[in-house]
Amino acid sequence: MSDKKMTSSRRHHLKSLILSIAAGWLAQEKKDDIAAKEAHMAENCPAPNLSGDHAALMETCKKMAALLDRLDEERYDVAAKVGKADIEIEDLKIKVVDLAGVKKPALKKVRMSADAMLKALLGSKHTVNLDLRSSLKQVKKEVKEEAVEAGDWRKNIEDKADRKKMFETS
Repeated sequence: MSDKKMTSSRRHHLKSLILSIAAGWLAQEKKDDIAAKEAHMAENCPAPNLSGDHAALMETCKKMAALLDRLDEERYDVAAKVGKADIEIEDLKIKVVDLAGVKKPALKKVRMSADAMLKALLGSKHTVNLDLRSSLKQVKKEVKEEAVEAGDWRKNIEDKADRKKMFETS
């Protein structure tokens, strides 16, 4: 069956099943989070005793306000510490990058004419024609046509021997 391709309707059906299962998992996770939060609040924050006279209720409210102020101060202090730590982490990241150095990518060979290179650098507005060959001087080669005579090789050797004698005698 692995050789055959899956039909689009089958693929769509499987995708919808996976999405519905994932949606169920997310809903269950939300319910679990709410239950954990309620259990934590019941354990750490008992319900206030609201029975009693007006003075006792005012005293309870003052205690709660003081507790809230202390918690807000702690939250602010923790937020400030986190902010300082984040700044320090960013500075350390920058130092690590500076110490490691920037790795230069390997350059690729690009075959480009001088005209195309200038056009790429200067843009299409500047049309500079850099034909270096046009400014060069044309030189025509002169072919030396020496008639090579197929002469006697002994005569050539004798000529060279005469030259040798000429240098020896002087």
